[in-house]
Amino acid sequence: MLTNQSAGADLTTALLPTTTMRKVVIVNGSLPTLDLLETALEAGPYDVVFVESKEHAYSRIRRVQPDLVILCMRPDTLDGLDVLSMLKLDERTSAIPVLTYAPTVEEPSADEEVAERSDMEMFATKPAIRMN
Repeated sequence: MLTNQSAGADLTTALLPTTTMRKVVIVNGSLPTLDLLETALEAGPYDVVFVESKEHAYSRIRRVQPDLVILCMRPDTLDGLDVLSMLKLDERTSAIPVLTYAPTVEEPSADEEVAERSDMEMFATKPAIRMN
């Protein structure tokens, strides 16, 4: 049974903002997605680590031991699936929650250079998307 004094202390503790930084690792997302995630995570007490190369993601995640991993899963490569498999098979990283996403539009990844579009490409007609 809680007394009034201890119940008040629990409520005050719950309402106070936490000062501990939560570590988040973002692996090889597209530039627009990285901008969006960075904006969203800046609002909270997050220490964000960007890993551009999926080849180094597993070792970096093991070293950092983040509270969350955000992993881009591109359908054209199996790199993301390899990283996810290694994380979930390792006892030291298997408990880390992993948020995966796949870009719906083919966008350049963070480590790819963005080419300038010509005027012809900008105004070229594109086939309509049909929705059921």
